Amino acid sequence: MEKRYFGTDGIRGRVGEGHITPEFMLKLGWAAGRVFGRGQGGKVLIGKDTRISGYMFESALEAGLAAAGVDIHLLGPMPTPGIAYLTRTLHARAGVVISASHNPHYDNGIKFFSGEGSKLPDEVELAIERELDQTMETAGSEQLGKAYRVDDAAGRYIEFCKSTIPWVTNFSGLKLVVDCANGATYHIAPHVFEELGAEVIAIGVEPDGLNINDGVGSTHIDNLSNAVVSEGADLGVALDGDGDRLIMVDEEGEVIDGDDILYIIARSRHLNGGFRGAVVGTQMSNLGLERALGSMGIGFERTDVGDRYVMERLKERNWVLGGEPSGHIICLDRTTTGDGIVTALQVVTELRKSGRTLKELRQGMEKYPQLLQNVRLGDRVAAEIMSSETLTAAVRAVQAELGDKGRVLLRPSGTEPLIRVMIEGQSGNQVEALTRQLVDVVEELRA
Repeated sequence: MEKRYFGTDGIRGRVGEGHITPEFMLKLGWAAGRVFGRGQGGKVLIGKDTRISGYMFESALEAGLAAAGVDIHLLGPMPTPGIAYLTRTLHARAGVVISASHNPHYDNGIKFFSGEGSKLPDEVELAIERELDQTMETAGSEQLGKAYRVDDAAGRYIEFCKSTIPWVTNFSGLKLVVDCANGATYHIAPHVFEELGAEVIAIGVEPDGLNINDGVGSTHIDNLSNAVVSEGADLGVALDGDGDRLIMVDEEGEVIDGDDILYIIARSRHLNGGFRGAVVGTQMSNLGLERALGSMGIGFERTDVGDRYVMERLKERNWVLGGEPSGHIICLDRTTTGDGIVTALQVVTELRKSGRTLKELRQGMEKYPQLLQNVRLGDRVAAEIMSSETLTAAVRAVQAELGDKGRVLLRPSGTEPLIRVMIEGQSGNQVEALTRQLVDVVEELRA
């Protein structure tokens, strides 16, 4: 049976369309309950971000799980990595995340964690999909599930975050601006840094159900940069709506992206003798990161774009550190999934330990100029254009001109009729000219 519901990041879309309806969520809760509770009982956790549709979907999932005879523990607003942690520590059968991450409020989605706090195995997703095709049957009254509220969920997760750095660490004297994107970290991230002694200026901490990711958070960094400069802060941290990614800014308001963050953490672990294996990035990771890591004797491997693929490679190789330029950073020696707060703590701890500024910490990695352009397609499908001999020859010519001092990447979008053209090299002018050259070829082929 082909998978029809789950994508690479769970189930996501516009509220009221496709699978993102209350009716579907009710059936999904029942189907998941049938799989997770089959012959084993136990409990399933449900957490959500702050978008208004989360209340509706939480109720629908709760009803479906209860109808399947599974107990539900409601976490309320909680970051995605917090749900992963609590699923593991509360010994639940599974955890359910109601979130559309960095998307606007009118989108929503569902993602599951296994009892180990990691992504569900494919065979479990397939089992849920098989149940979705069955007629929904409610358990008898004496077998229905019960719902409980986990009142200390936020406090438990705050303590976990602090436990990922040495207990003697103290951020006293540091001033931080923390942007919570009006999302799931609004009542957690500021407290983590405050309890460690930092002075925290919090923005994006007034969710109203509609303003999640609206001009704030990791995808809208200008407010954070301006606040850091105007407040004379040491650095800024911007999280996304569900708290599994971050972007930072230094004391001058300059952006510190996922590549910079990976470099800082890898270098810190290397200097302290605690680094093993290699770092995993994606095809979009800057060549400067690969070169900087190589200069320290640290290996680097690339995967397809997506934190799922980074995670798979880390587990396959038994390595611990990887991520994407967008700010999805995975530290498997600290937690089981990408975690914006935990990642920020690793960086700020190195800042405090070294006595250096964030700007100084990223020195040693010189990024290559990189340009990405999207070419919207007409009637021709991306596969036809990508397999064209004309395009293959054009790419080969551009790579020959760049030599070993640059990279070419063409990839079709997984969600839109686009081909993404990315080139990076040592010269910004050369990168711009060669990108235009390849874009012209793709535009001619799409006609």
